[in-house]
This record gives sequence, structure tokens and C-alpha cells, in this order.
Amino acid sequence: QVQVVESGGGDIQAGGSLRLSCTVSDMTFNLANVAWFRQAPGKEREAVSCMSRNVGYTYYRDSVKGRFTISRDNTKSTFYLQMNTLQPEDTAMYYCAASTSFSLDARSYENWGRGTQVTVSS
Repeated sequence: QVQVVESGGGDIQAGGSLRLSCTVSDMTFNLANVAWFRQAPGKEREAVSCMSRNVGYTYYRDSVKGRFTISRDNTKSTFYLQMNTLQPEDTAMYYCAASTSFSLDARSYENWGRGTQVTVSS
């Protein structure tokens, strides 16, 4: 069974940086399309950033462009989300996901981590 474990969240002041990590086990990682989603209280889960398996395509939602960077290390079966210049509106539970298909729709991802909380204070 595929296991997905994320880490790296925390409490931080506005303007700070965090790096989230996500390790995927029992999946051919270099064939996996990966993504970061987030969900704030009372809001729907939204795609933050996605990367195709061949790194040929990446997606960022408009509000994080220029501040967040997704990357992957296939040798470690791990992908990352570097988050810079964090703002209070970035506060949410962040989830990583992996799938054999590429999509911005959370419903397309069959493998999910449990989430890591990011709280940005002003």
C-alpha cells in the first residue's frame, strides 16, 4: 500500500519561509505526478502546486506564484514545497498527494498524506 508522509509545517510570522517535504513509499516515484493542496477552515481544498512526473509541467495557483517552488528528488522518493514570503492568508492544512495521472483536481489523486499545519501570523 502506498504511503505518503509530509512534514515541515509550523507556526511562523509573515514574511518567513518554510519548506514542506513529502515522501512517497511503495510507488514507482519517478512515474508519479505530485501535488500540494491546502485547506483552510471553512474553505474547499485547493491546489497550490503540481508537478508532472517528467518535470515537464508545473502549476502554481496565482496567489503563490513567485513565492512558492515545487521540486522533487526521485532518488529519495520525495518532493518539496519551498514557501517564501509567507502571508497570513497562506494559513491552512497542507496536504501532499501523488497519482499516476496529472491533474489539478484533488479527486484525481488516490494517495494522500495526513496533512501538516502551516500557520502564519501577522
